[in-house]
Amino acid sequence: MKKGTVEMNKLLNDLNRRSVLKGMGGMGLAAAGASFLGMPRGAQAAESLNYMCWEGYNAPSILEPFQAANNATISIDLITDSAGGFAKLAAGASRDFDLVSSDSPWIQRMGPAGFCRFIDDADFAEQYADFYPQFAAPFEPLQFEGKATGLPTRWGWVGPTVNTKFDTLEAWSSYAPVFDSAYKDKICLLDWGDWPIMPLALYAGVNPYEELDEAALGEVRKVLRAAFKNTRAIVGDLAIAQKGLLDGSFRALIGGGTYCTSSLRLKGHDYIQSIVPEPKDGLKQGIIWMEATGLVDNGKNSAIAADFLKYIVSPEVAKQLAITEATCNLVPNSKAEALFSEEEKKALQMDYMWTAWENSQFHTVAPNIDDMLAIWQEELAAR
Repeated sequence: MKKGTVEMNKLLNDLNRRSVLKGMGGMGLAAAGASFLGMPRGAQAAESLNYMCWEGYNAPSILEPFQAANNATISIDLITDSAGGFAKLAAGASRDFDLVSSDSPWIQRMGPAGFCRFIDDADFAEQYADFYPQFAAPFEPLQFEGKATGLPTRWGWVGPTVNTKFDTLEAWSSYAPVFDSAYKDKICLLDWGDWPIMPLALYAGVNPYEELDEAALGEVRKVLRAAFKNTRAIVGDLAIAQKGLLDGSFRALIGGGTYCTSSLRLKGHDYIQSIVPEPKDGLKQGIIWMEATGLVDNGKNSAIAADFLKYIVSPEVAKQLAITEATCNLVPNSKAEALFSEEEKKALQMDYMWTAWENSQFHTVAPNIDDMLAIWQEELAAR
């Protein structure tokens, strides 16, 4: 969805106020020290790239071959919060970076924010040809005014994450168990910003990706209040949430989906599954999340930065990006699928991915996200 200048200025002001302060407190951004990888002592690099990204994209097995082949260094700035990373760029750091890998809504927002180096889809025709048809150009979630702001890199879905040793998938064909007294103290909500809010809003019949009036926001408040009353724990640490899911303390995790499932499944816990509930009153209940990589307009117009963008979505690199130490995720490159083992395909729930896609909303920045986050905090404090 396109944003006007006034609305974008409001967004940037809100982000700078909330996310930059959050980052300064140690929650929004990882330590800013840059790390240089892969260049032998004394080597003279032809060019250096400054890269802001999530953990996983910075793996030496990904960066070092590119650096060696291109006589380049890549300086990494890790982010732990997409909104915080975007706020840092918007506050002036865009002049210092060449590339960024983040959640797709924030890559798309680099367009209206004025620091996106748009890519020509024709120049990336070879890369698009490798993608699944669902990600073919022009890929609308990464478009701004008919121009591409980046390329998709990883994706998955948000729905109930269930331990089938203690429960059934059929019970989670909707989010009803979150509010069922039979499940009291058996549910874990992940304290991950908007992620637990969006699915519960959808269950309440509110589409959080549309502009919401006071009545709709009131419904969001009601559904969060009801969920808090029935919930055992609200957890921000993924490892703690996963442990509780494995030992049966939690029947389900809400607000994480495949991001907190696949790595467990790859370790042999294939009784852990993330599914998408059935549509309710015509409203799709699942959410597709996606990460993307974009070029930053810092005045350099670096050719090697564009080469890295092509490299990061190539089949072999996409496969590495999919299976990391911290998390395992699907990738848009269809040719990468042949590189996965059967165990990896099973861990990623590849047999279910297009069912999830068809029954899900695509995640974007919600117009009223600040209002919903404020409601979450207010109801959490009153819990």
